[in-house]
Amino acid sequence: MAARRRRHVLPEAESALDDVKYEVARDLDLDDDIRRRGWENMTTREAGKVGGHMVKRMIRFAESRLAEQARRREGEAQPEQASRKQRQR
Repeated sequence: MAARRRRHVLPEAESALDDVKYEVARDLDLDDDIRRRGWENMTTREAGKVGGHMVKRMIRFAESRLAEQARRREGEAQPEQASRKQRQR
C-alpha cells in the first residue's frame, strides 16, 4: 500500500512541520531507527507516537501564542480604561 500524502493547510509551514517531526523523533530516541529504516518502514505504533507528540507540541505552541495575544490585548485595553476613569471624575 502506498503512503498517503496529506496536504498542509499552510504549505509554507511544511519545512517547519518536518523540523518538529524530526525533533520529536530525536526526543523519543527514534532518530537512529528512522535513519536506518526510513519513515516508510516505521511501525504504526512508532509513527503514531511521533504524530501524537507533534500534536501535543503544536497545541502547546498555539496556546502560548493565544495567551500572548490575550496579554497584548489586555495591555492595550488598560490605558483606555484609565483614561475613561479620568474622564468620569
